[in-house]
Amino acid sequence: MKIRAVCLSIVLIASFIAAAAWAADTGKIVVMNPRGIQPEIRKIPMAKRQATLDDKTVYIVDTKYPNTKPFVGALHDALKAKYPKTTWVLKEKLGGYMDDDPNLWKEVKDKAAGAIVLVGH
Repeated sequence: MKIRAVCLSIVLIASFIAAAAWAADTGKIVVMNPRGIQPEIRKIPMAKRQATLDDKTVYIVDTKYPNTKPFVGALHDALKAKYPKTTWVLKEKLGGYMDDDPNLWKEVKDKAAGAIVLVGH
């Protein structure tokens, strides 16, 4: 029991000393950013908004996020019904979201007035 009391006394005294030392040190501290130095963000302006979608072609690009196939089909059908004067082209991107598909992007740039790229949640 005496050993327990002595240990508790030592811990209490040490914590009081540490608190007093901490309160006495009011100088500045240096804090490092754990993310490191981030590269500058390249800003790309948004494309000009089309005045109308009539007689335009819009691509719907499915990146094949898991379990979104029914949503993509329903979106395609809903847009075709709401905008019948617009040509809606549904395309699947090769690979996953992070994989590039330069042929698809070239086709979209050449043939489409706009694109909806579906990326998941």
